[in-house]
Amino acid sequence: MRHRLIVPGAAALSLLLAIPASAASYAPGAPGAGDSYYPESGNGGYDVSHYDLRLKYQPTTDLLEGTATLLAKTTQDLNRFNLDFGLKVSEIRVNGKKASFATSGKHELEITPATPLPKGKDISVVVRYAGKPSELKIDGYSAWHRTPDGGVIAQEPDSAVWWFPSNDHPTDKATYDISVSVPDGNQALSNGVLLSQTSKLGWTRFNWRSDKPQAPYLTTLAVGKFDVTKDTTAGGLPVINAVSKDLGSYEGSARASIERTTEVTEWLESVFGPYPFNSVGGYVPNVKAGYALETQTRPFYGKEAFTNGTNVSVVVHEIAHQWYGDSVSVKDWKDIWVNEGFARYSQWLWSEKEGEGTGQELADYVYAQHPADDPFWKVKPGDPGPDNQFSGAVYDRGALTLQALRNEVGDRAFFGLLKSWPTDKKYGNASVRDFVTYAERKTGKPLAALFDAWLFQPSKPSAPALKKAFGARSAAPAKAPAQPKSWKSIQATNTVHDTGHGHRH
Repeated sequence: MRHRLIVPGAAALSLLLAIPASAASYAPGAPGAGDSYYPESGNGGYDVSHYDLRLKYQPTTDLLEGTATLLAKTTQDLNRFNLDFGLKVSEIRVNGKKASFATSGKHELEITPATPLPKGKDISVVVRYAGKPSELKIDGYSAWHRTPDGGVIAQEPDSAVWWFPSNDHPTDKATYDISVSVPDGNQALSNGVLLSQTSKLGWTRFNWRSDKPQAPYLTTLAVGKFDVTKDTTAGGLPVINAVSKDLGSYEGSARASIERTTEVTEWLESVFGPYPFNSVGGYVPNVKAGYALETQTRPFYGKEAFTNGTNVSVVVHEIAHQWYGDSVSVKDWKDIWVNEGFARYSQWLWSEKEGEGTGQELADYVYAQHPADDPFWKVKPGDPGPDNQFSGAVYDRGALTLQALRNEVGDRAFFGLLKSWPTDKKYGNASVRDFVTYAERKTGKPLAALFDAWLFQPSKPSAPALKKAFGARSAAPAKAPAQPKSWKSIQATNTVHDTGHGHRH
């Protein structure tokens, strides 16, 4: 088909020429951060530096009212941008001026500012909202837990959409001020340190601050009645632990476990280097859940994590995540091994310290438990896929990888890596490939083949890779390795991230 060239008239041409060339560069920000597993998570076009959340929560009705102020900088010329959020919004202002907004998809809040925003501009976004988080269902469930005396939010890979608007991906970290007003007699727990607590007209306001970069899914809130204990580490770090007042038979084991947090943190500093945040601790609400989550500075522990009694190993796992997963976070959710492989191996190192089985003995035992045709070996910890992201293989095969690395490079180089990685990558994001490259550079050894065998091949590593890692006796042991004493307590944490809901995206 032939096309006719249409030449604009003089008036139309002058109008076209009057439009700045830069106007064409203004476009909507992407509705996702580009994650390979969860394409709807996060957004493009801006980076958030700080969240100020001013909230009011009524435990009896589950009504949450909030004003969220986000400070950000644009990374492109924007005429529209998205936040991830699910509750009902009443007003949005961008740089003080009212903005129009609409919703789309499962949790997209589309914001059109009064005037377009040029690249590199500092912006403030104020969102007023209200709703009942437990009634917000995305893919059929709510991540908000109702408890007999309040509510709790702690979920992975995302949770913010149920209670505050955010750029919900680990690559956009920010600092947080979280101020929560609750009826007198209740408490509000969150991340960081408690700056103040004031009461007025029947309501008590708790002001929390987390002053280091923090991913949205690592931000937590718990409202209820808690027994709170405070301590400091040898280095002066504040320790804040809390146990729900109505845990019943779980109370003793839960308290005995998380009260070891100070000791665990001091020991992990000897393994991973200085603790990266402004406080540490943990909390156990009356939530019928067996999973735990490394919510930054204040891990969440479902009470059923202590069904079989005290379990310090799960505390080791979640506190280890403060370095591996919280300070150094994934670039993409396929990189989950840089979180879970190291947190699981920290449990092996704790076992070694406690004289309940060395890393080598645990590695030998795990390897022997899974024959070559076991589906365990089909899961690739370096890229397990969204359905297997929290598979036991990511944890145990992930830890086997680190024992193989330890044997390959020797203890001095290996433990040097465990300290230097979270120091050099502090408050950033990293991929599995980044760690492989880093380990090769730091040790001066070619390690790509070792990591490929243990992290990326859907098969059981064998000689020479196995011989290199564990020695000939592991390749063909005369008898099955004995079960290390720590094995049961370590295995009890296999469901620490099993929320029972699957993945929403």
